[in-house]
Formats: sequence, structure tokens, C-alpha cells
Amino acid sequence: MSGSEQHNCASNASTAIVQQHRSNRIRRLNDNFRRSFQGGKVLITSGVQGLGPVFVQEILLAVQQFEQFAPGNDPYEEHDFGAFSSGRQRLCWKIDYYDPSMQSGSRDPSNRIETARVLTVMLVSEY
Repeated sequence: MSGSEQHNCASNASTAIVQQHRSNRIRRLNDNFRRSFQGGKVLITSGVQGLGPVFVQEILLAVQQFEQFAPGNDPYEEHDFGAFSSGRQRLCWKIDYYDPSMQSGSRDPSNRIETARVLTVMLVSEY
């Protein structure tokens, strides 16, 4: 292997480590927010609200307890999306990342100071 090839391999490995560290941090921040609803805003769509306050409370608890993450619904391992059923309803939730002013996307979702998290709970039909 030439010196240039060795440098490229080392650079690629370093980039992968940095990306994994970033994903781990985002996952921790997302899990903490989702489980506690502290550190961001939670939005509930009109479709979910229309099913009544008891249903909304059950759904919010289901979101907080959600742990069914898999490569198909969590390809970057950041725990920013989930889908589940409650009775005959199919629901999902997602976390979006904004800058603190909520005017544009966050430059770095792994930085909790630079990121405003918004978790939206919706019926799948509203997605």
C-alpha cells in the first residue's frame, strides 16, 4: 500500500469514528428528550388530538417508552423516528432539529445548545 493509500485509509477510519461519536451523542440527546419531553417541544397533530385526551395521554406514554429501533426505521441509529399501533390506529413520531431561533435547520444536532428539538406525534395518514 502506498503512502497516499495509507493516508486515505486512516482518514476514512477517522471520519467514521467522528461520525459514530456524533450519532451516539444525537441518540443520547434524542432518547433523553423523548423519554422526558424535557429539552424541546412536543407537537401533537389535530388527527391525534381529535381522538380524545385519554388517547393522547396513552400515545404520549407509548412514545416515551418506545424502544423498537431497527435498521429499517433507524438507519443512522439516532432514535429520531418511530412507528407503532394503538388499537386500530397506526401512529408515528419524529424528531426534527432547528436552530435556537426555530427559523432554519440546526447546523449540528449533536450540540444541544445549538439545537432546538421538536418531536411531532401524528397518525401515519397525516405524514
